[in-house]
Amino acid sequence: MNYDFARIEKKWQEIWEREKPYRAENDSKKPKFYGLIEFPYPSGQGLHVGHPRPYTAMDVITRKKRMDGYNVLFPIGYDAFGLPTENYAIKNHIHPAVVTHDNIANFTNQLKMLGYGFDWDRVVNTSDPDYYKWTQWIFLQMFKRGLAYKATMSVNWCTSCKVVLANEEVVEGVCERCGSEVVRKEKSQWMLAITKYADRLIDDLDDLDFIDRVKTQQRNWIGRSYGAEVDFGTTKGDKLRVFTTRADTLFGVTYMVISPEHPILDSWADAISNLDEVREYQAAAAKKSDFERTEINKDKTGVEIKGVRAINPVTGDEIPIFISDYVLATYGTGAIMAVPGHDERDWEFAKKFNLPIIEVVAGGNVEEAAFTDCDTGILVNSGFLNGLPVEEAKKKIIQWLTDKGLGEQKVNFKLRDWVFSRQRYWGEPIPLVYCDKCGWQAIPESELPLKLPNVESYEPTDDGESPLAKMTDWVNTTCPCCGGPARRETDTMPNWAGSSWYFLRYMDPHNDSEAVSKSAEEYWGPVDWYNGGMEHTTLHLLYSRFWHKFLYDIGVVHTKEPYAKRTSHGMILGQNPHYVGNVESEAEKQALIDKYGNLALRPSVKMSKSLGNVVNPDDVVKEFGADTLRLYIMFIGDFEKTATWSSTAVKGCKRFLDKVWNLAEKQIPGDESYSAANSAIVHRTIKKVGEDIEQMKFNTAIAALMALVNAYSDNKPSRGDIKALLQMLSPFAPHIVEELWQMQGFKGYAAASKWPEFDEKAMVESERELAVQINGKLRATVTVPADSDDDTVIAAVKDNEKVKRQIEGMEIVKTIVVKNRLVNLIVKPAR
Repeated sequence: MNYDFARIEKKWQEIWEREKPYRAENDSKKPKFYGLIEFPYPSGQGLHVGHPRPYTAMDVITRKKRMDGYNVLFPIGYDAFGLPTENYAIKNHIHPAVVTHDNIANFTNQLKMLGYGFDWDRVVNTSDPDYYKWTQWIFLQMFKRGLAYKATMSVNWCTSCKVVLANEEVVEGVCERCGSEVVRKEKSQWMLAITKYADRLIDDLDDLDFIDRVKTQQRNWIGRSYGAEVDFGTTKGDKLRVFTTRADTLFGVTYMVISPEHPILDSWADAISNLDEVREYQAAAAKKSDFERTEINKDKTGVEIKGVRAINPVTGDEIPIFISDYVLATYGTGAIMAVPGHDERDWEFAKKFNLPIIEVVAGGNVEEAAFTDCDTGILVNSGFLNGLPVEEAKKKIIQWLTDKGLGEQKVNFKLRDWVFSRQRYWGEPIPLVYCDKCGWQAIPESELPLKLPNVESYEPTDDGESPLAKMTDWVNTTCPCCGGPARRETDTMPNWAGSSWYFLRYMDPHNDSEAVSKSAEEYWGPVDWYNGGMEHTTLHLLYSRFWHKFLYDIGVVHTKEPYAKRTSHGMILGQNPHYVGNVESEAEKQALIDKYGNLALRPSVKMSKSLGNVVNPDDVVKEFGADTLRLYIMFIGDFEKTATWSSTAVKGCKRFLDKVWNLAEKQIPGDESYSAANSAIVHRTIKKVGEDIEQMKFNTAIAALMALVNAYSDNKPSRGDIKALLQMLSPFAPHIVEELWQMQGFKGYAAASKWPEFDEKAMVESERELAVQINGKLRATVTVPADSDDDTVIAAVKDNEKVKRQIEGMEIVKTIVVKNRLVNLIVKPAR
């Protein structure tokens, strides 16, 4: 009988749907294991092959944990709110709720098609009122404790889309989506005070089993730095305050730079002689995103503020002040002191504007280049700091500034408070009302969820307000404090809100009286292993850690951190249709380079519709089966690195499953012990596969299983040999394994059986088959006890009938024995 994967996979998926073997129990006496993946945004395109890589990996891990005796929680849900769904709905004139419903149905079918062991009774959907009731509840707790507040800030505004854009969506002053002009607008936004948790978000990383690059990215994003705030007087009689980590270099400050948005500029307007030039520069800077402005390699631009100068607090010298767009109003104080002798950017700026450059840490030639290797060294040209090492000079200058009232020691962070409101429709309503008498007030918790009303028009408005603002019947309400008239907040929450706590809801998804019960959270928390993309390290991962710490502070959860372990995976790339290696002649190669530039030099690239290299998992499953796709996606390469999809290699994984089928399709009689011939490799493979799964070395685990199957081809497997193979293959290819398990007559599910144990002693083979060469050519094989001495081996070789015939009439000149591997007899005709 042929391996009919379509029939087999349909059969077992229906059984799993009916019998729910992957359901987690909240009151189990077993040890728990909570494996988590990043729940998908349900796009209209459905799954692509990038999704199955992390999903299959955690499915393999959790299946192995079940076989190790754990009560496993492996849940799934949908991150359904947010801008992508709304944009799709606007483009196709379909309500976002309808789009979300249909996309979730499609995603669910695809995920079940791949045979994942999710607990489907725990599915969450962030756009479901029963779910976002608790998202709103958490926000209200933050509001009541002062962590949610309103602030007016400058935002990117697309003049065509009529919407606030993220920095990443602004390219060279225009909207990435429509190409229209982007301007800076002042807008009132809800903020979450994540900066109050900055120290804890850094310090608590030390106790977590996160891969190093994740920890590094989080530390860099939060950006804690130790230094001082220093006051520079001005010729206007006021002060400019800067933050610096290098107060020891104050004697080298030859100019200052402030951001174009710095509020002090307005107070200087009457004294600035080139005000028109300053205003023109401010307008140009307002069209650039923060990312463009701080690009390291961009040309440095700026305008000197004529009419006002700063005063260096340690020298008393007057120094010029510039505005430049590389200084952001949102970072630090919006003003910097420039030390061109020891900072490359400051040096380039100083050279461009012909400003003085002073060496204050000995070691380089500052006229030729900034001397930046100055974390250690001796101070020069620095008055009372001369001759001091850098670290001593830092302490002395900060003490001097403090004593003089010119500054103070300070810890600064790059991290900014989280902008939490969106002027869009498809998001959680913010459960607050504004009363002219009482100000902002929380709605009573008994009124949660505050449901998103159904609107006829969910497109962005010309005035930048949310579409909800038009719904006066919904907006106008009463103040819960005084009973007077009030207006609902019409901004909605960002798509990051629902994903900041979803892992907790999985623990207790049907609880209608609290976000998660104490008993469920204390049993399941924290998440034991969370795998996700590196692109979410500094947004979702940081935000969810922040929310969890807040919930810990108010007693909702019992752990400081949500995830005990965090790993990440590499992207799956598609083959490049424009790669020069696809053509033969030099003319064809050059034509590709001329047309596509550097793209033509890359054999593999990110999958995209425009390149036509997107691989749909549905197509792969239809042609080869879900188990083949699962196996290949784990065999494709190092899990933490990028890998390139290969249709040819997929076929190789299908051939491997065909071999497994042919070995096990007929019931093998006998007991369940291992055969003598295969025992050692079975034990070695059990050890190898088990350890590799734990270390996410899925490709080498599968390679070991392939080697085992090859051994079975040479030495007929026993019933026990086949059972061990099926158990080890089960996490990777569950459908074919359950079918063969049933055909062999083993009890229960393979997935519910106990992971086989290995014996270190049994891993060493008791006998070895040695190749026998005569004058370097293979002539026979002999079997001898493992680690036999040379005399025993030579005796066995001479006793072999084939060898006897080959050396008849010959004289053995020399014998070469390679222990446990081969024997070579050097012979010549006998005299």
